[in-house]
Amino acid sequence: MSIFRTMPVDNVLTRHSGSELVQRLTARHLVGFGIGIIIGTGIFTLTGVEAKQHAGPAVVLSFVIGGLIAGLAGICYAELASSVPTAGSAYTYAYATLGEIFAWIIGWDLLLEFALGSAVVARSWSGYVANLLDLPQEWFGESATINIGAIGIIAVLTTVALTGIRESSWVTNALVVVKVAVCVIVVGAGLFFVKGENLTPFVPPAESAPSETSALEQPLVQAVLGMEQSVYGIGGVLTAAAVVFFAYTGFEALANLGEETKRPQRDFPIGLLGSLVVCALLYVAVSFVLTGMVDYRNIDEGAPLAVAFDVVGQPWVAALISLGALTGLTSVMMVQLVTIGRIGYAMSRDGLFPKILSRVHPRFGTPHLMTAGGALVIMILSGLIPISELADMVSIGALSGMMLVAIAVPVLRKTKPHLRRPFRVPLSPWVPVITALACLYLMANLSLITWIRFGVWLALGIVIYVGYGRRNAVLTKSEQQRDVLDG
Repeated sequence: MSIFRTMPVDNVLTRHSGSELVQRLTARHLVGFGIGIIIGTGIFTLTGVEAKQHAGPAVVLSFVIGGLIAGLAGICYAELASSVPTAGSAYTYAYATLGEIFAWIIGWDLLLEFALGSAVVARSWSGYVANLLDLPQEWFGESATINIGAIGIIAVLTTVALTGIRESSWVTNALVVVKVAVCVIVVGAGLFFVKGENLTPFVPPAESAPSETSALEQPLVQAVLGMEQSVYGIGGVLTAAAVVFFAYTGFEALANLGEETKRPQRDFPIGLLGSLVVCALLYVAVSFVLTGMVDYRNIDEGAPLAVAFDVVGQPWVAALISLGALTGLTSVMMVQLVTIGRIGYAMSRDGLFPKILSRVHPRFGTPHLMTAGGALVIMILSGLIPISELADMVSIGALSGMMLVAIAVPVLRKTKPHLRRPFRVPLSPWVPVITALACLYLMANLSLITWIRFGVWLALGIVIYVGYGRRNAVLTKSEQQRDVLDG
């Protein structure tokens, strides 16, 4: 029972053709899903936080760097998703190329990314609603013993996610139209208030980190190289790029919808790359407008865009931003809930999770038990634990998964050279190798405490894999049957 055994690609493709999941999605749905999960907390919060804490106006460059690396990873995803359309995305790709242990790690990482991301966003949504409607903080704010707002929104969206993938896409696409329109209005209105002095110097000179900053908050690369803990400068731009990469995470969720897409070979590249391009352009434009309107040292970290427009005497735009934030956060949670169900479905179908979790609802065609189980965990986390400080965990989980996906591209080309590839990564293996190294470097710019927490999560996952997954995997049972026949 080697931990490096692989799932034959032919088995994956055969399983896809006999899938119980219903094929209802098109490229338009995928672009909507992609924008729906990408645009959220990042554009409404992280833009201001990272400009103020690490990069200044050069946070624009941070978003460009993050977008380029996300684009490279998206190209790698596009080749694999169009060649091996299946639920489970990066988890299944790793299973077919790198081996079972890597598949488990990447699946475990993706569950971390989407579950923790959903919990953080749910609490943010609850706080936004509380401020907007003047609701009691003891039930809806970060100080709440039980955050009723966070639990309630997850419960409502889970109901939608359970009723069907097409219905989920309708809700998501409607929310996407609203928040993209809001972002365009923000950029158009904000350009009239941009001041050159706020953008100078574009890259603030590096300076020592504030004295109250913990040593565990130092980026890993600075600690390894023995560098003084600092902010701003080129190092600050790179640190901000690693953090704002959170704003691009989620596009990989599209690759989990392979078994529910009508023409995955054509639609996946359009959905993946199209949503990334739209979001990157919006991020760069919004971050430029924000840092041009307000001196980066005076940016409000709680609601940077809304406060910026209040400062320049445009409260009507601030109200629109509130609407955009609510729709943005709602659509992110919607897609994350759908994605968790599909990842768990794939892992359960392979025997790494209990088989009951891969049951599909006879009427709605959705993995209802896994979706409901994941939602229950998210509701507990978002209702009881203030976890906003763990947002970096979403980035490190996503980056580690994308790194393995990039490696999987040349491996699959070597092991399956005749596999039909409707979309091919150009200049392979160089582009996948550069993508993997870029993801690793961004990970190295995250804090020491993030790496420690990530290590604990991986250790827990390995314990579960050794104790249950490895022994109950479908491949284990196949090996045992072969041994009996050979004996």
